[in-house]
Amino acid sequence: MSERLLSIGEIEVEGRLVDASNATLLVAVRDGNEEIKAIYKPVAGERPLWDFPDGNLAQRERAAYLISEAMGFHCVPLTILREGPFGIGMVQLWINIDESIKLEEYFRSDDDQLRQVSLFDAVINNTDRKIGHLLPATDGHLYVCDHGVTFHSEDKLRTVLWQWAGTALSTQEKLVLEDLRRFLASDESEEIRALITDEEFHSLVLRVSRLLEEGTFPEPNPEWPHIPWPPF
Repeated sequence: MSERLLSIGEIEVEGRLVDASNATLLVAVRDGNEEIKAIYKPVAGERPLWDFPDGNLAQRERAAYLISEAMGFHCVPLTILREGPFGIGMVQLWINIDESIKLEEYFRSDDDQLRQVSLFDAVINNTDRKIGHLLPATDGHLYVCDHGVTFHSEDKLRTVLWQWAGTALSTQEKLVLEDLRRFLASDESEEIRALITDEEFHSLVLRVSRLLEEGTFPEPNPEWPHIPWPPF
């Protein structure tokens, strides 16, 4: 139901998340008596970045969602691309978070869901995993948001989740990466190929292969700031 409603429902802007660097709008998506909350990031509201092509951060958000699904982690909320009040953009399902969880403490833990996010970020080459991007839902599932600056062809992993740096991958994690490698080599990855550049897709495949060959979580790149600022 959520995907259909996100895709066809009428979008009404209810507010703006003022702390976001790009235009990030809280919206209601309605179709008849059905309504859900979502985040809408129009391409027209993206700020230019020196190391990412203009106007494609929304596509990277969708690509990150597809990778999360392919890995079976389901850690990125349902994310689609569609027209909205301010043009084409990313529309992502709103997550009600468990406000009893103190993120400033939680992000340091060895929670298995955080470990999944750490592996996911290594795959998509996330350049900006902040504490505030963690969305522990009221049902206990951990979601993560803000994946516009991902999939760069150069090693730019920057995150607050370094607990597992150098740690050996588990058997299950290796199986996940093997399945992902097969997925990327198949026709099922056609949409991802269309969302990022050929060079970035090639680098994505190489990152997955490198993770399998090395068998460990990546270490920080000494030539790149490895913690985002501000970290929250």
